[in-house]
Amino acid sequence: MYTVDLSGKVALVTGGSRGLGKAMALGLAQAGADVVIASRKREACEEVAREVERLGVQALPVSCHTGDPESIDTLIEAIWARFGRLDILVNNAGINPATAPLCELSHDLFQKVLDVNLLGPWYLASRLAPRMRDGGGGSIINVISVGGLKPSPTQGTYAASKAALSALTRVMAAEWAPWGIRVNDLAPGSHRSTMFDNAAAHFPGFEEGAREQTFLKRIADTGEIVGSVIYLASPMSSFATGMTLVSDGGYVAC
Repeated sequence: MYTVDLSGKVALVTGGSRGLGKAMALGLAQAGADVVIASRKREACEEVAREVERLGVQALPVSCHTGDPESIDTLIEAIWARFGRLDILVNNAGINPATAPLCELSHDLFQKVLDVNLLGPWYLASRLAPRMRDGGGGSIINVISVGGLKPSPTQGTYAASKAALSALTRVMAAEWAPWGIRVNDLAPGSHRSTMFDNAAAHFPGFEEGAREQTFLKRIADTGEIVGSVIYLASPMSSFATGMTLVSDGGYVAC
């Protein structure tokens, strides 16, 4: 029988101060991992760190802007100063500031989305991979979205960034497999989050439409996505790399 025990492992969750990222951080901690919580707001990271430590493991809150390479470099050095290793990376941080037709988008806005959703995860993973190799390998999980698999009108920036990150996952998996590093995508569907709730508040019928476009006819709680992260982070998925795990209630297949 398989059990999940991440004791002795160190995990990093970007965008870990709220929503799905916070749930992932707490889930990894419950499985026994020490957790680094990174997001732009230091105080929010510290709040999650206190919750993590109440679970009996160590936590490190770090303020980091994942669209800024210098900030990422500072994050990596903080992790090595505290733990001297990293076993699990969850590239969760992402933004979706614009819902507009492609012809109405500015170059600067498109670039901003790419910086955080694509270039940030690439830069962080590529700088961590050699260090993870030297520590015996590990697991990298790139959080994309069903929007990258089944794009919708007015979601061009977000969909493009997530689809491109999924493509990068395959390259990472191929290049880093000899190093003992597995790299996979997680594509969550609609779940309770600040991003989802903001969209539901601004667009009448948004939540109802999202619910009806799934087989299960409902919106997920964040905790329902966390099990997929634990699976990809743990030895339970030891033969899984270069794949996309979809947790969407049937949205993509619907």
